[in-house]
Amino acid sequence: MRLLNILGVTFGLAVAIGNTIGAGILRTPGDVASQLQTPWLFLGVWVVGALYALLGVNALAELGTMLPRSGAQYVYARHAFGDYAGFVVGWLDWISTCASTAAISIVIGESIAALVPALSRQATVLAMATVVVFTALLLKSTRVGGRSQEITSLFKTIALAVFIAACFIFGGKAAAVRPPNVTHLATAPTTSLFVGFVLSAQAVIYTYDGWSGPLYFSEELRDPGRQIPRSMFGALFAVAAIYLLVNLAFLYVLPVSAMAGSTLAAAQVATAIFGPRGETVVRLVVILALPSAVNACLLMSSRVLYGVSRDGIGPRVATRVNEGGTPTIALLASGMVSLIFLATGTFQSVIAVAAFFFVADYAVSFLAVFVLRRREPDAPRPYRAFGHPWTTGLVLTGSIAFLLAAVKEDTKNSLWALAILVVSYPAFAFTRRRVPAEVPAAADAPRAPTSPDGAHSSSPARVR
Repeated sequence: MRLLNILGVTFGLAVAIGNTIGAGILRTPGDVASQLQTPWLFLGVWVVGALYALLGVNALAELGTMLPRSGAQYVYARHAFGDYAGFVVGWLDWISTCASTAAISIVIGESIAALVPALSRQATVLAMATVVVFTALLLKSTRVGGRSQEITSLFKTIALAVFIAACFIFGGKAAAVRPPNVTHLATAPTTSLFVGFVLSAQAVIYTYDGWSGPLYFSEELRDPGRQIPRSMFGALFAVAAIYLLVNLAFLYVLPVSAMAGSTLAAAQVATAIFGPRGETVVRLVVILALPSAVNACLLMSSRVLYGVSRDGIGPRVATRVNEGGTPTIALLASGMVSLIFLATGTFQSVIAVAAFFFVADYAVSFLAVFVLRRREPDAPRPYRAFGHPWTTGLVLTGSIAFLLAAVKEDTKNSLWALAILVVSYPAFAFTRRRVPAEVPAAADAPRAPTSPDGAHSSSPARVR
């Protein structure tokens, strides 16, 4: 069996939105407000984040349509720079995505536990149950997994839309009864305006991350040449609109200085509107909004492990696919690792270390655009990055700057990341000795990229 090319633009939009919008938009405004206490700067940094993400979409959409294979950035790193680069990017992407599954699930578990007194001490159990339920659901078939992603992402969008509407409908009364000195409760920023804007931009760009979701399913899309750009650009515009509306809604209820330093700005806003019930409202939003991210992370992590294993630098057993097109062993392994992270509580440490590679992976992918344009100028590219090399160069430069900033701000975890990089080569060599290096049969190879007019150069069977 092989992966089925049965997914469409709706799924692409759903997985990008589901993977991007998480708890960050409910928390990050407080971090931004602590650095930028002028409303136009507070909103402006979210526009800058969207523009940065737009440049990233522009560059990676070219790679996704040129190389429509499962695994996203792993595929581009391996194709441009060889097996070792692919090994590092692929395995770290898989592990960090499993850790993200655990992190998102624990937030869901904590929210449910807070709402149900009888389950107040069962947050971890609830988080593990979330992973098990979604893993079991996704095992059925790709079609079921796609539909689950679409439905959960719809719930997320509705939950946020209702919350935004509530801010505008009831926020006026909250502002009217606000104490006169509320705007003076926050301490003044301790950094310069420039440094504060850079730090805020870093936080915002992390919140925008997730737009690459459709790339993990390139060979499962019916028409990747058209659907990848449409999904990624469409999802980014939708996410940017939601983020700006959320922040405008927050500003309508509270001034920037009142949100400064809040660890959960959404809860502060909800409390201003609904009083003591505000926390309950935010918990409900979380419970409705975050399952789509769990669904997306499980789907994506399984495709990375499948892709790595198919190319001979992972366990061959992980290439097994059921009749419904689901890479079953890869999905089960992803769910199991997420459960281990939850049981041991180590997911936060893994994500902290992986933050270094999060930025590095994008830098490698943007660099791959340059390498492949030069090395394979005549390769089919259904979508070509607009404004290359200037736009790609700009986002590459930004990624390198963010990488250097990550090293400076979190030296300890960055050193751990570099240590992992050092020991990864012996692990790569060991894996290559134990696993056949050749790619499996031609029937497992992805179909040829789509031409600009949507025609395929070959038409593979859906199931071998």
